Amino acid sequence: MSLPDRHVVVSGAGTGVGAEIAAAFADAGSRVTILGRRAEPLARVAKRIGARAETCDVTDRASLDAALARASGAQGPVDVAIANAGAAQSVPFARMTGEDLNAMLSVNLGGVFHLWQACFPAMKQRGWGRLIAIASTAGLKGYPYVSGYCAAKHGVVGMARALAVELARTGVTVNAICPGFIETPLLERSIARIVKTTGMSAEQAAASLKAANPQGRFIGADEVAGAALWLCSDAARSLNGHALSLSGGEL
Repeated sequence: MSLPDRHVVVSGAGTGVGAEIAAAFADAGSRVTILGRRAEPLARVAKRIGARAETCDVTDRASLDAALARASGAQGPVDVAIANAGAAQSVPFARMTGEDLNAMLSVNLGGVFHLWQACFPAMKQRGWGRLIAIASTAGLKGYPYVSGYCAAKHGVVGMARALAVELARTGVTVNAICPGFIETPLLERSIARIVKTTGMSAEQAAASLKAANPQGRFIGADEVAGAALWLCSDAARSLNGHALSLSGGEL
């Protein structure tokens, strides 16, 4: 697929899914800006794919606005805003603190809110735009020990559905991609936590997570990138307010 003459911004793009998404859009001919908190991994990805890197914190509106202003000045108005930055915490509900909950909401929901709110006015004015969030199957169902994460991802799906209706006649579509367990450093940390808390081997822990997918496998980051790219195609122009499950039939 080709997507030239579009400025695409991807948050949380220094590693994992975000880096894969950024690479896919760069390959499609888009002008790509990657956002993240850590300069070093951002610089590596930017050099590899020919993107612009901007260090910022998506939970800090002033930091984000400054980064987007620099990016827009160099690459033009943002056409596609992909909110990928996120974090997960595993903790029993009885031990979860208010600070734990706020941390999950701040990055996983607040980060989406800030990026979308900063980018959509220019899209609306030009009559075309794509707002995409990388949510999770945890935004569509519950999983044990991640109630804060599930709450945030459910919020992302709800916000996408509401904003899609609000912007339906503007040429801007709003969608959430909801993958199951993806092969990323975040998954590796999840497996390590399971090993530490249950005594399972890493292989057993991985197998227990794969079992959630009827296909018996993890989702590839390239599959998420492909879905994001397709949502920006003309063929997907009527897909709006959708939570696209990439889970092998789990949902």
